[in-house]
Amino acid sequence: MAPQRNAGAGPEAELPEYAGHYRLESCLGSGGMGVVHLARSTSGMKLAVKVVHAEFAKDPEFRGRFRQEVGAARRVSGAFTAPVVDADPEAGRPWMATLFIPGPTLAQEVKRNGPLAPAQLRRLMAGLAEALRDIHRVGVVHRDLKPSNVLLAEDGPKVIDFGISRPADSELRTETGKLIGTPPFMAPEQFRRPREVGPAADVFALGSVMVHAATGRGPFDSDSPYVVAYQVVHDEPELTGVPEELVPLVLRCLAKEPEDRPSPDELMRELRSVAASYDTQAFIPERRVAEGRAEDPSEAPVAERSGGKRRVRLRIGKRGLLGAGVVGLVVAGALVSVSWPGGPPPASGVTPPRTTAAAFTAWAATASSKAGTPQCSYGEGKLLCAQSGLVFALDPADGGLLWKHPLDGVAADGPPSGAPVVSGGLVLGGLGHGQRLTALDPDSGDVSRRQTMSMSGGVRAVGGMVLLTAADGTVTGVDSASGEEKWRHRIPGQDVPYFVSFPGDPLAYAASVSGDGAGTTVTAVDPGTGEVRWDARLEGDLRPLGTVEGAVVFVAVDAVSGEARAVVRYSPGGRTTVRVPLRIPLRDVQGGVRGDVVHLMATGGALVAVDVEAREQLWTLETGVVRGSTPVADARHVYVTAPDGRLLAADARRGKLVGQTPPRLSERSDTVPAALPAPVLVDGRVYAGAPDGTVFAVDGRDPSAW
Repeated sequence: MAPQRNAGAGPEAELPEYAGHYRLESCLGSGGMGVVHLARSTSGMKLAVKVVHAEFAKDPEFRGRFRQEVGAARRVSGAFTAPVVDADPEAGRPWMATLFIPGPTLAQEVKRNGPLAPAQLRRLMAGLAEALRDIHRVGVVHRDLKPSNVLLAEDGPKVIDFGISRPADSELRTETGKLIGTPPFMAPEQFRRPREVGPAADVFALGSVMVHAATGRGPFDSDSPYVVAYQVVHDEPELTGVPEELVPLVLRCLAKEPEDRPSPDELMRELRSVAASYDTQAFIPERRVAEGRAEDPSEAPVAERSGGKRRVRLRIGKRGLLGAGVVGLVVAGALVSVSWPGGPPPASGVTPPRTTAAAFTAWAATASSKAGTPQCSYGEGKLLCAQSGLVFALDPADGGLLWKHPLDGVAADGPPSGAPVVSGGLVLGGLGHGQRLTALDPDSGDVSRRQTMSMSGGVRAVGGMVLLTAADGTVTGVDSASGEEKWRHRIPGQDVPYFVSFPGDPLAYAASVSGDGAGTTVTAVDPGTGEVRWDARLEGDLRPLGTVEGAVVFVAVDAVSGEARAVVRYSPGGRTTVRVPLRIPLRDVQGGVRGDVVHLMATGGALVAVDVEAREQLWTLETGVVRGSTPVADARHVYVTAPDGRLLAADARRGKLVGQTPPRLSERSDTVPAALPAPVLVDGRVYAGAPDGTVFAVDGRDPSAW
């Protein structure tokens, strides 16, 4: 192959024939930071290889950022991006290889065939929102989302080239005079406050991309990038040609202030989902009609009975609280579970309540007039739930409403970022929402403290501490009870640690995958002091699922496909590793750990049980749901929730489906929750939230009666 001439910016010599051991066959495209080539691996697999321009290869700061972002890119699900196959940030010309995805870019499609049809636009917006949610979950901000960085693959849009095209956040220009980013698709804060750029900037870019897809031009248009920059900061967008039903959403995305823009989860809720993407049924939700009205209908409790099952619905008005039903409960002491990648793991330090297995009547209740799946946890003897910008506490015995409080800084119709957490004797709400954390008295719901925290990176409550990770990798430990900063430093071996924690385990864990995906560095940290208790370099791309008796359990993911291939248990005391291969690869798994058994729920409906001690896969059950929550298990059953609000139970020994509840869809049955909260259970009772806004309780000892 003849050497290729540089098609990018900057004076460069002829481009290399190889990147590592990958032969570069042809140029796919060029950007401000590098050239993307079609290449092949030794086995013939097609790859897209980006080779950095020589001028940036000489910049140590760019190399450091490139190295960090390659690692972060590997953590994003291949469902929405091109999976990273290999990379060498230390090469003379740094490069990264991703799986080649056939299909035009959005820019190419619009140029060739004109604007997209309204139905295509809705699917594009939903796909991009889902992609951004997945990217933001692992702490990555794209910063350069634009039509040429969106691939139109057969199974939906793929976001490419994220997080590595910005060598610095502090300047509009580099020393060579090049604009950093693409002005028509940059958010106002990227011009005004570049050091404060966060996930909301990607939402602004999504709005600009949608205008381009609908009209062939951007919402701000000029031949001069500086005029465009002024328009982005000061002018209103031009939306002529955007379908009327999408205009309100696009306008919200293009809000000048980051806090006024919707989150990807909010966007997904507002858009009609592609039917094949989620598990839905031809179902008309049961209409819950009040048998009686109180003087103020906004506060009237409504009781129902159906088949011996009590339903209590609460209407919460402005005048006060009512003590009618909703749900309970809890994580049993021997049960460890964590959602991956669909949302944050449950908080550690949960103490199961002392209850008796008395006669139990199934019930369901609603504590908010707004739809949306409640996310609940147990703490301080109460069921603590978040839903639609609200935190509320319920009596786990009968579901009575104890108190409610709006989340400060969260839109009233905004989705929760996770269940409230009890830490330091206080209820912490708003973790993951902006910069404001609200600490509430668990008995009264009164505000104990509102505190502005730097949440530019990850945030995790562990025991009596809140760990905040900044974008530069610095971690701050804050006492949950007092709000006092106890320590601040970097964690050795972790560039930008994003912590997970597990019930009953006092430590916080960070796992970072190497740039080539060959290994994972795992660090266990004492949250009270920030001291490293132990660290290990383990083989493969590993995602932590839980802990048991001091050992950490992971799922091992294939570097190319992103599929789960094995369950791994690492025991730090003896530094021993047990690896149990899965019979078939699983896509986008979520896992729960109970003793020696790991339960995995995969996209596509497979529920798998693996005995790590016996080193064998016990059983596989095809549940029939396209997506499921993190599995939760006791000695007899394994429970998962489905997107339509069903709770499913499988026999833990035989792997057979033994019961399921009816669907509980919202009135807008074309919407599905972005994240499925796992069921919680105690003493054989199982509690779950549903898209229609209810929290319901059933007797887990007899699923066949559901």
